[in-house]
Amino acid sequence: MRITISKENYLKTIAEAESEGETVKAVTLTRWLHVSAPAVTMAIKRLKRDALIRVAAEGQITLTPAGREIASRLLNRHHLIERMLTEIFGLEWYKVHEEAEQLEHAVSADFERKLVERLGATHACPHGNIVGMDSPAARRQRGLKPLEEALPGESLVVVSLFERDRKLLEYLDGAGIRPGVRLEVLSVGDGLDLRAGHTRIHLEPAVGPKVWVKLE
Repeated sequence: MRITISKENYLKTIAEAESEGETVKAVTLTRWLHVSAPAVTMAIKRLKRDALIRVAAEGQITLTPAGREIASRLLNRHHLIERMLTEIFGLEWYKVHEEAEQLEHAVSADFERKLVERLGATHACPHGNIVGMDSPAARRQRGLKPLEEALPGESLVVVSLFERDRKLLEYLDGAGIRPGVRLEVLSVGDGLDLRAGHTRIHLEPAVGPKVWVKLE
Protein backbone atom coordinates (compact mmCIF):
# COMPACT_ATOMS: atom_id res chain seq x y z
CA MET A 1 0.00 0.00 0.00
CA ARG A 2 1.42 3.36 -1.06
CA ILE A 3 0.87 6.23 1.37
CA THR A 4 0.70 9.38 -0.73
CA ILE A 5 0.81 12.97 0.46
CA SER A 6 -2.90 13.22 -0.35
CA LYS A 7 -3.71 10.25 1.89
CA GLU A 8 -1.58 11.69 4.69
CA ASN A 9 -3.40 15.01 4.43
CA TYR A 10 -6.82 13.37 4.64
CA LEU A 11 -5.86 11.22 7.62
CA LYS A 12 -4.34 14.15 9.50
CA THR A 13 -7.35 16.32 8.76
CA ILE A 14 -9.71 13.68 10.15
CA ALA A 15 -7.65 13.61 13.35
CA GLU A 16 -7.55 17.42 13.55
CA ALA A 17 -11.30 17.76 13.01
CA GLU A 18 -11.88 15.19 15.76
CA SER A 19 -9.61 17.24 18.03
CA GLU A 20 -11.93 20.21 17.50
CA GLY A 21 -14.90 18.10 18.62
CA GLU A 22 -16.38 17.63 15.16
CA THR A 23 -18.18 14.53 13.91
CA VAL A 24 -16.25 13.88 10.72
CA LYS A 25 -18.19 13.28 7.51
CA ALA A 26 -17.44 13.88 3.85
CA VAL A 27 -18.76 17.44 4.06
CA THR A 28 -16.37 18.09 6.97
CA LEU A 29 -13.38 17.16 4.82
CA THR A 30 -14.67 19.30 1.95
CA ARG A 31 -14.82 22.29 4.29
CA TRP A 32 -11.51 21.68 6.06
CA LEU A 33 -9.45 20.87 2.96
CA HIS A 34 -11.18 23.29 0.55
CA VAL A 35 -11.61 20.59 -2.09
CA SER A 36 -14.62 19.49 -4.14
CA ALA A 37 -17.17 16.94 -2.95
CA PRO A 38 -16.31 14.49 -5.79
CA ALA A 39 -12.61 14.65 -4.83
CA VAL A 40 -13.48 13.85 -1.21
CA THR A 41 -15.71 10.96 -2.29
CA MET A 42 -12.87 9.40 -4.29
CA ALA A 43 -10.41 9.90 -1.43
CA ILE A 44 -12.77 8.24 1.05
CA LYS A 45 -13.11 5.23 -1.26
CA ARG A 46 -9.33 4.86 -1.47
CA LEU A 47 -8.81 5.26 2.28
CA LYS A 48 -11.56 2.76 3.04
CA ARG A 49 -10.11 0.30 0.51
CA ASP A 50 -6.73 0.59 2.22
CA ALA A 51 -8.31 -0.03 5.65
CA LEU A 52 -7.19 3.37 6.93
CA ILE A 53 -10.69 4.63 7.78
CA ARG A 54 -14.11 3.26 8.66
CA VAL A 55 -17.31 4.82 7.33
CA ALA A 56 -20.49 4.24 9.34
CA ALA A 57 -23.92 3.84 7.77
CA GLU A 58 -24.78 7.47 8.61
CA GLY A 59 -21.54 8.68 7.00
CA GLN A 60 -19.38 9.24 10.06
CA ILE A 61 -15.69 8.70 9.30
CA THR A 62 -13.25 7.36 11.90
CA LEU A 63 -9.62 6.30 11.68
CA THR A 64 -8.59 2.67 11.94
CA PRO A 65 -5.54 1.90 14.11
CA ALA A 66 -3.38 1.97 10.96
CA GLY A 67 -4.87 5.29 9.86
CA ARG A 68 -4.47 6.80 13.30
CA GLU A 69 -0.83 5.74 13.44
CA ILE A 70 -0.13 7.62 10.20
CA ALA A 71 -2.09 10.68 11.36
CA SER A 72 -0.28 10.71 14.71
CA ARG A 73 3.13 10.48 13.05
CA LEU A 74 2.30 13.39 10.77
CA LEU A 75 0.88 15.49 13.61
CA ASN A 76 4.03 14.92 15.66
CA ARG A 77 6.25 15.95 12.73
CA HIS A 78 4.11 19.01 12.09
CA HIS A 79 4.46 19.98 15.74
CA LEU A 80 8.24 19.59 15.70
CA ILE A 81 8.61 21.57 12.47
CA GLU A 82 6.55 24.45 13.86
CA ARG A 83 8.81 24.55 16.90
CA MET A 84 11.92 24.36 14.75
CA LEU A 85 10.75 27.30 12.64
CA THR A 86 10.09 29.51 15.66
CA GLU A 87 12.70 28.36 18.18
CA ILE A 88 15.63 27.89 15.79
CA PHE A 89 14.85 30.13 12.82
CA GLY A 90 12.76 32.82 14.50
CA LEU A 91 9.83 32.72 12.07
CA GLU A 92 6.75 34.59 13.30
CA TRP A 93 4.47 32.24 15.24
CA TYR A 94 1.40 33.00 13.14
CA LYS A 95 3.21 31.92 9.93
CA VAL A 96 4.61 28.55 10.95
CA HIS A 97 1.50 26.38 10.49
CA GLU A 98 1.40 26.85 6.72
CA GLU A 99 5.15 26.29 6.40
CA ALA A 100 4.93 23.10 8.46
CA GLU A 101 2.08 21.86 6.26
CA GLN A 102 4.51 21.84 3.34
CA LEU A 103 7.57 20.49 5.15
CA GLU A 104 5.96 17.72 7.19
CA HIS A 105 5.80 15.35 4.21
CA ALA A 106 9.50 15.68 3.44
CA VAL A 107 10.94 15.07 6.90
CA SER A 108 12.74 11.75 7.30
CA ALA A 109 12.66 9.65 10.45
CA ASP A 110 16.34 10.49 11.03
CA PHE A 111 15.70 14.23 10.83
CA GLU A 112 12.67 13.86 13.09
CA ARG A 113 14.88 12.16 15.71
CA LYS A 114 17.37 15.02 15.46
CA LEU A 115 14.56 17.52 16.05
CA VAL A 116 13.44 15.61 19.14
CA GLU A 117 17.03 15.58 20.43
CA ARG A 118 17.34 19.33 19.87
CA LEU A 119 13.90 20.50 20.96
CA GLY A 120 12.54 17.78 23.24
CA ALA A 121 9.31 15.91 22.62
CA THR A 122 6.79 17.34 25.06
CA HIS A 123 6.68 21.15 24.72
CA ALA A 124 3.66 22.90 23.25
CA CYS A 125 3.82 24.31 19.73
CA PRO A 126 3.92 28.10 19.09
CA HIS A 127 0.11 28.14 19.14
CA GLY A 128 0.03 26.48 22.58
CA ASN A 129 -1.21 23.11 21.32
CA ILE A 130 0.19 19.92 22.81
CA VAL A 131 1.88 17.12 20.90
CA GLY A 132 -0.45 14.70 19.13
CA MET A 133 -4.22 14.56 19.15
CA ASP A 134 -6.30 16.53 21.65
CA SER A 135 -10.01 17.13 22.17
CA PRO A 136 -12.27 19.73 23.78
CA ALA A 137 -13.10 17.23 26.54
CA ALA A 138 -9.40 16.63 27.25
CA ARG A 139 -8.76 20.38 27.35
CA ARG A 140 -11.55 20.86 29.87
CA GLN A 141 -10.10 18.07 32.00
CA ARG A 142 -6.86 20.09 32.10
CA GLY A 143 -8.81 23.08 33.43
CA LEU A 144 -9.16 25.00 30.17
CA LYS A 145 -12.23 26.59 28.62
CA PRO A 146 -12.93 28.51 25.39
CA LEU A 147 -12.70 32.28 25.68
CA GLU A 148 -16.37 32.57 24.67
CA GLU A 149 -17.25 31.24 28.16
CA ALA A 150 -15.31 33.98 29.95
CA LEU A 151 -17.13 35.97 32.62
CA PRO A 152 -16.71 39.66 33.49
CA GLY A 153 -14.05 40.19 36.12
CA GLU A 154 -12.15 36.98 35.42
CA SER A 155 -8.37 36.98 35.10
CA LEU A 156 -7.29 34.53 32.43
CA VAL A 157 -4.18 33.25 30.68
CA VAL A 158 -4.24 32.36 27.00
CA VAL A 159 -3.18 28.72 26.59
CA SER A 160 -3.83 27.67 23.00
CA LEU A 161 -5.27 28.86 19.69
CA PHE A 162 -6.86 27.27 16.64
CA GLU A 163 -3.95 27.23 14.23
CA ARG A 164 -5.44 26.35 10.83
CA ASP A 165 -6.74 29.86 10.10
CA ARG A 166 -3.91 32.22 9.09
CA LYS A 167 -6.19 35.29 9.02
CA LEU A 168 -7.40 34.50 12.53
CA LEU A 169 -3.82 34.15 13.80
CA GLU A 170 -2.78 37.45 12.22
CA TYR A 171 -5.86 39.12 13.73
CA LEU A 172 -4.99 37.72 17.17
CA ASP A 173 -1.35 38.72 16.84
CA GLY A 174 -2.39 42.24 15.92
CA ALA A 175 -4.65 42.31 18.98
CA GLY A 176 -1.84 41.10 21.21
CA ILE A 177 -3.44 37.71 21.86
CA ARG A 178 -1.00 34.77 21.92
CA PRO A 179 -0.19 31.90 24.30
CA GLY A 180 0.95 33.10 27.71
CA VAL A 181 -0.77 36.50 27.54
CA ARG A 182 -2.73 37.45 30.65
CA LEU A 183 -6.20 38.90 30.14
CA GLU A 184 -8.73 40.69 32.32
CA VAL A 185 -12.32 40.28 31.15
CA LEU A 186 -14.05 43.66 31.18
CA SER A 187 -17.39 42.79 29.57
CA VAL A 188 -19.08 40.18 27.39
CA GLY A 189 -21.94 40.50 24.95
CA ASP A 190 -21.38 41.64 21.38
CA GLY A 191 -17.90 40.21 21.44
CA LEU A 192 -15.44 40.41 24.29
CA ASP A 193 -13.86 43.47 25.85
CA LEU A 194 -10.56 42.57 27.47
CA ARG A 195 -7.49 44.19 28.94
CA ALA A 196 -3.97 42.86 28.41
CA GLY A 197 -1.60 44.90 30.54
CA HIS A 198 -2.47 48.53 29.77
CA THR A 199 -4.07 47.70 26.42
CA ARG A 200 -7.82 47.39 25.94
CA ILE A 201 -8.87 44.79 23.35
CA HIS A 202 -12.18 44.08 21.66
CA LEU A 203 -12.56 40.65 20.04
CA GLU A 204 -15.33 39.69 17.65
CA PRO A 205 -17.75 36.95 18.84
CA ALA A 206 -16.46 34.41 16.27
CA VAL A 207 -13.02 34.45 17.92
CA GLY A 208 -14.22 33.19 21.31
CA PRO A 209 -14.45 29.47 20.46
CA LYS A 210 -10.98 29.48 18.85
CA VAL A 211 -9.04 30.62 21.93
CA TRP A 212 -8.61 28.37 24.97
CA VAL A 213 -7.79 29.93 28.32
CA LYS A 214 -7.40 29.04 31.97
CA LEU A 215 -8.18 30.98 35.13
CA GLU A 216 -5.11 32.71 36.49
